[in-house]
This record gives sequence, C-alpha cells and structure tokens, in this order.
Amino acid sequence: MAVEQRGQLRGLKVVEFAHVVAGPLAGSLLADQGADVVHVEPPGSGDAARAMGPARDGVPLWFKVAGRNKRSVTLDLHDPDGREVAQRLVAWADVVIVTLRASRLRAWGLDWDSVHRINPRAVLLQVSGFGAQDDAPGFGKVGEARSGVVHLTGFPDGPPVHTGFSHGDAVTGLMGAYAVLAALHRRANDPAFDGEWIDLALFEPLFRLVEWQVITHDQLGVVPGRSGNQLAVAPAAVINTYLSADADWITVTSATLRSVLNVVRLLGLPEQEYATTAQQLAGRERLDTELRAWVAARGTDECLRAFAKAEVVASRVFTAADIAADPVYAERGDIVTVDDPDLGPVRMQAALPHFRQAPGHIWRTGPALGQDNALVYRDWLGLPADELAELERRGVI
Repeated sequence: MAVEQRGQLRGLKVVEFAHVVAGPLAGSLLADQGADVVHVEPPGSGDAARAMGPARDGVPLWFKVAGRNKRSVTLDLHDPDGREVAQRLVAWADVVIVTLRASRLRAWGLDWDSVHRINPRAVLLQVSGFGAQDDAPGFGKVGEARSGVVHLTGFPDGPPVHTGFSHGDAVTGLMGAYAVLAALHRRANDPAFDGEWIDLALFEPLFRLVEWQVITHDQLGVVPGRSGNQLAVAPAAVINTYLSADADWITVTSATLRSVLNVVRLLGLPEQEYATTAQQLAGRERLDTELRAWVAARGTDECLRAFAKAEVVASRVFTAADIAADPVYAERGDIVTVDDPDLGPVRMQAALPHFRQAPGHIWRTGPALGQDNALVYRDWLGLPADELAELERRGVI
C-alpha cells in the first residue's frame, strides 16, 4: 500500500535490523514524523516483541503500537543471499539502526566498516548493552541498574526499584532518535560529511539524565541514595503522594517559598513558622504528616478543587483509565484512533510532540509479518521478479 507520508521527516529512509524495544523505538519516533522505516524481521518468527505483553482474543497488543507506521519485511540474515539483500537495504537507506551483538554485526556485514563501505553517507545507530565493541548481551533493565537510577529509586529502608515499564530501553530509543537527527543535520550542512557512527550503550541515556550524580560524588565524596519521593540531593518542603478518602493517590509538590506557604495556609498552620526556606525544610515532616491527614479526610475531587483554589500544584496519580477519560489529553489530541485489521478501531498515543506546521500522524498499526515484502523488495529495491520468487521459495524472505 502506497501512503502519502507527511511530517517533518518525509522522505527520510530508515532500515532497522533491531528487535524488541530500544532500537525499534528510535525508528518508531522517526516513523511517526514521516520517515519511511523498514523493519527487518526473521521469516517465520518475526520480532520477539510481536508475542510480548497482553493480548485480546489471541492478538498481542504491544506490537500494534511498537510496529506502527513501519514496513515489515522478512529476511534470513543467516543465509548469504539474505545478507546480500541486507546490503541492498543499507545502500538504499539514509539511516541504519542495529541492535545485534558486535560479532554478529561483523559476521553479517552490518558493522560500521561494512555499512560505511556500502553507503558512505549513511548514519549508523548502533545500540548495545555496553558499547559497540563489547560483545556481551545487554537488556534495558541491566542498563537501568548500571546507570545509577535504580539505586536512587525507592525508599531508604527498602530495596532498589525498577520502574514498571521498559524505562532504560525507552530512554535509549529517545536518545537514539535525537542522535540520528543531530547527525542528519550535519549531513545536510557539511559538504565534507562522510557518514556517522552513533555508538549508544543502554546505560548511557539514563546516566546522562541524572545530572548531579557524578559531580556530587566527585566534589563531595557523597553517594546519593534512595529518598522515596524526594529528590536525593535537592529536597523540597512538600513532595509526596497522599491517599484520599476515595482511595486515590494524589501527588503534591511545592518547592518554592511561595508555593509552600500556599500549602501552609491551606492546612491552617502558623505562617510565621514557615516564613523562610530554612524553616520550611526544617518543618518538612510536620507538613507531610498534616497534609497526609488532610487528604485522607477528603474525597479526591474535593482535594483537587481545594488545591486548585489555593494554587497548590497537585494531580491525581493517573491510571490508564484516568488517561483515557482525561479532558486535557483529549483537548491536546494526545490519543488517536487507528483502524487495525485484526482488532478494528484501537486507541493509542498520537505522534508526539505536536508540530503545528507539519505534524506527524499515525497511518497504520503494527503490520503483519512480512506484509511489505513486495513493496520494499520489488518496488523500492528493484529486485527482479525471478530473484524474488527464488528467495521466497528458499525461505530467505
């Protein structure tokens, strides 16, 4: 099916030899903004993500989002003829995304030297566990642990805690897409551009985001630890989650002098005891105790109305059901409905962020395995019909 792509990246050609989360998410973010992204999968089994997560009537749901806006082709990279087709895909692409081990990339001709020889102007995004030259396997949760983030997450008297989604993989995908665009900017503006190799390890994106971790240890000899809902090195007078009488959790955060005083007034506490930042920080435990009791005695809506009136920054801790019903999400168009051949209309995240002049869009859910073989191999790469037929007969594609 030919689709009139639109968005900021219309015309960009991407091929990904990448499975599950980090690399494919980078490609997904590019696809949402109009890039033509070819997702290469092994014949028969496909990307492992196709079978992950919850299912409806036997149809897995996760890949419907993870594979959206992409072209699925099947290709056996164990076969020499399959690797030759892979080289044609590399020659076609502007961007190549890989997540295979270094030794496998070299054996299959998808390492930097091979990609650069085939397509000197290509941008290669190589996502690995511990760096492009390291052959050890890696997964996102290990990257999270190595980044220092897991050590900081949880309460002081409890164990380190991972988040309930593929946090390390997801942030790696986001940074990978950013890195690709940085390289493409240089390619568009530097006449001497000679390709680019982006070497991104799974622990590095989260490591980069905790800006104070290294310098605090370097300059003070301090190892920041778990501090619950507080920031480990920049505590606020009010920041925690509180349970309402309706059994909803509400997050309240107030860190500035004025915003904390708004909480003090709401609770009816003596303002003179919280007139300075030092007094507010010294009174954190009392503020937390008083606020917890105040929220527990009221329903959720009453709490939120009172917080809004007092200019206290707060929110219900949203569930998926809250998100689906929320007027702000609806007003901003953050959830869209897409027709799926297996499930009918399905709702999922929109193409984000919002561009006003040339927005991205979601034109398909995750495709069937190999659904785009003919389009990509015949129409885009120009493989002859007899060659295609022979590769299909042998199970190479």
